[in-house]
Amino acid sequence: MAKKRKPLPPPVTVEVESLTHDGRGLAHVEGKAVFIHGALPGERVEVRYTRLQKRYDEGVATGVLRASPQRVAPRCPHFGVCGGCSLQHLDPAAQIAMKQEILADVLVRIGKVRPAEWLAPLAAGHWGYRRKARLGVKLVEKKGGVLVGFRERGSAFLAELGRCEVLHPAVGERISAIRTLIDGLSIRDRVPQVEVAIGDGPAVLVFRVLGPPSGDDVERLDRFGREQGLSIFLQDGGPETIRPLPGHAVDLAYGLPHHEVRIHFEPLDFTQVNLELNRLMVDRALALLDPGPEERVLDLFCGLGNFTLPLARRAAEVVGVEAEAGLIERARANARRNGIGNARFELGDLYGELDLAPWRRERFQAALLDPPRSGAIQVLDLLPALGVERLVYVSCYPATLARDADRLVNGLGYRLRAAGAMDMFPHTAHVESMALFERQ
Repeated sequence: MAKKRKPLPPPVTVEVESLTHDGRGLAHVEGKAVFIHGALPGERVEVRYTRLQKRYDEGVATGVLRASPQRVAPRCPHFGVCGGCSLQHLDPAAQIAMKQEILADVLVRIGKVRPAEWLAPLAAGHWGYRRKARLGVKLVEKKGGVLVGFRERGSAFLAELGRCEVLHPAVGERISAIRTLIDGLSIRDRVPQVEVAIGDGPAVLVFRVLGPPSGDDVERLDRFGREQGLSIFLQDGGPETIRPLPGHAVDLAYGLPHHEVRIHFEPLDFTQVNLELNRLMVDRALALLDPGPEERVLDLFCGLGNFTLPLARRAAEVVGVEAEAGLIERARANARRNGIGNARFELGDLYGELDLAPWRRERFQAALLDPPRSGAIQVLDLLPALGVERLVYVSCYPATLARDADRLVNGLGYRLRAAGAMDMFPHTAHVESMALFERQ
């Protein structure tokens, strides 16, 4: 017999003490922590319980009795339902300040380190910044047809969106039109997602299809793309099956003008979602690492060459290492297109066996690491033996940066020279950061 759920307590009024790392307000009721969506530090709010746990409870702010001076009106009408954003009610300047505080906290608490210098947080535009996204698609007859967008907060269901304020306007302002388009297809129940990819030029929409579109479907997609200024691609299998509709092929690329570099990419390739912030990030990484014309630089987790190629404009040679063969091929092609002959790209699983890797037997004065969320702990012990004196670490998850900083500083003899947060994903609790380490 199924165990009965404990009934939820009645609403309560609380004083919000702080903001958690995922953007929720924290309060205590009779000594028990309550995490509250939509609440900010210093506020007095009315809370409706949504979930009870043994060690904590969860809730949502249903009324703000005393507002924080940092509270702002969310721009998006779907905020609070859509799970794509969690901080639109917090002033953008306060958002990045919060992310800097989170970074400082985890570096001390997990990494047991403090930077000698705090870098000013990096931020760019706060709206219409997302140039890469995966939009879910689902036919929901009870909602009147097809839904397109992100999942609801804390749910597997898709939010019913009409527009998206953080997506690039080429797509964000056309969510309703995309819904109408898919709703008119014969395979409207067999389109599970749409990938968005935008560089400096036209937006690409990759429609994942689980069945062959009819001739009328293809005509509708083609006409929609031409009318809306979008390039339409179809994908009926793995990444190798992605193909543009006739006349819709486009060369996706973005420029790094301060370094005279242009990066070309495929629709599903990893690129940073926030192009303007990425440009600021590359500028800062090069300023911190400051490679000399006689120095060799190692770029681990190099991807398409986002850092490798700008570094090669200043260093004697840069060696980029990446685990995905397609990215290595396109990184080499990017080097050729940019006329860069001193960047070498090697295929290698940086979480695997590296003893036979050619670069393991070479010397480098500096290194750049841009690992995924899991961090770079597997390669850190190699750096001193390679001769690396300076290291810039670009992080998308502060907890693994802190763990790795502990190893670099307290285990390998590096010094944390500088660190700072970056607002790659405004209006979310996601924290990107950059740190400079130097050998003592």
